[in-house]
Amino acid sequence: MSAPEKKLVRSKSGLRMIPVNNVDVSPFTISEPPWVPDNECVVCMNSSCRAKFDFRRRRHHCRRCGRCFCNSCCDSKVPLNRMCFVDPVRQCNVCVEVSRKENEFFDKHLKTLCNGGDFVLKESGDEIEGSSSTFRCKLSTDNRTVTFESNHDKHEPIQMERLESVQILTGGVDAEVFPRLDDDGNMVASGIAMKYQNHSSDKNMVKLVINPTSTNKREGQMWIAAMQKAFKLIHETRMLDKP
Repeated sequence: MSAPEKKLVRSKSGLRMIPVNNVDVSPFTISEPPWVPDNECVVCMNSSCRAKFDFRRRRHHCRRCGRCFCNSCCDSKVPLNRMCFVDPVRQCNVCVEVSRKENEFFDKHLKTLCNGGDFVLKESGDEIEGSSSTFRCKLSTDNRTVTFESNHDKHEPIQMERLESVQILTGGVDAEVFPRLDDDGNMVASGIAMKYQNHSSDKNMVKLVINPTSTNKREGQMWIAAMQKAFKLIHETRMLDKP
């Protein structure tokens, strides 16, 4: 799947690179917030500051939350990937820390998801056998779909927006109740279970399990960790979109 066509648009917050068609919008993006009107903001909205605005102390709007702050409480400019800004934008002290954490996902984990990982696929209620096919699971370039590539079998793509839950598996292929531990005694991910709605709106669950004979288990574990972070962002977006 090719990357969606994009266009450059300007808002009062800055330049944004967004898809031409709304159907290509990434599920990880969030909308620009409305700005608090200047006439409704006479003091800095940081509760621990509350400095009064005047001709020397100017108002500054956080591009992420839209609230109004003094320069001391809103002087950092960092990338805001979730709103598709081309350049770093001004954000308040609270939002800037949130964006920095999210930027690790966009700079690192999103690439991991798009590169893919190899997993043995198990449908809900099925048993994994030695002859089970290995699928290359990847996130599409528009970030909207998880695809499954195999030389032998097929599986329908999963729309990210239709994901209902993800659960990290820590057991083996044959007995998921027995956790795997690393040298420090920490549980090691052996797979991931994803509950979703298919195109018929039926609820399905698929389990992607790292093949114990694989020579590159680390790749699969990194993909699992990245998918968990991806679902967290999508869940947060849903909460923001709720009226």
